[in-house]
Amino acid sequence: MLGAAKAKKDYDLRSFENPVWLYAAIRNLLYRKGKAIELLTSFEPAFKMMGGWWQQLFGESEGKDGKGLFPVTAEFTADLHSLGQMIQQGQRNLFETMVRFAPPAKTVTVGSDWKNLDGLNYLEGRTLDFVDEQAFRGTVAAHVDGGVPVITMDMGELDDMKLGELFYFFELSCGISAYMLGVNPFNQPGVEFYKRNMFQLLGKPGYERK
Repeated sequence: MLGAAKAKKDYDLRSFENPVWLYAAIRNLLYRKGKAIELLTSFEPAFKMMGGWWQQLFGESEGKDGKGLFPVTAEFTADLHSLGQMIQQGQRNLFETMVRFAPPAKTVTVGSDWKNLDGLNYLEGRTLDFVDEQAFRGTVAAHVDGGVPVITMDMGELDDMKLGELFYFFELSCGISAYMLGVNPFNQPGVEFYKRNMFQLLGKPGYERK
């Protein structure tokens, strides 16, 4: 809550220098240029659950009247093995929003194996954070070269305050973005269709077929 309160104050800026406005404007510009999918990614494993929340937030808020970007998330580097080919050389109908965090205070150093069975001895003495940073840089360069627009969000240290700020940032930008599309971000009439069918099939009182 403290992080969200701080974000409310920081983002109360009526200017296109406001990161919330910029994010909403850029994603709508890309949508108008034919992009249909927004891929939210991060190299931080702890961000995975928030990615799922983001997916629901934007999916329910914008997906109306035949409009809206299809929100999907990926966890890097793991999902580079499953989605990397599609991102790199598939349809050019997506863009990527990549959320970055500062490395933790404690890190792990890569050791060596005298037989070098994994072929990774060249990394001896490097930290995992260093390896992660090079993976980030290489991935962004590859995706941009492949024609995928990449929005990077550098969030600094990952802590409770930062999570609160991110919740506020995405909620506010989602509302602005939805209004730019001309849809109401505060309802979700579409999800009632499957619920009604399901409750009818389950025999829930009040949902009898008419």
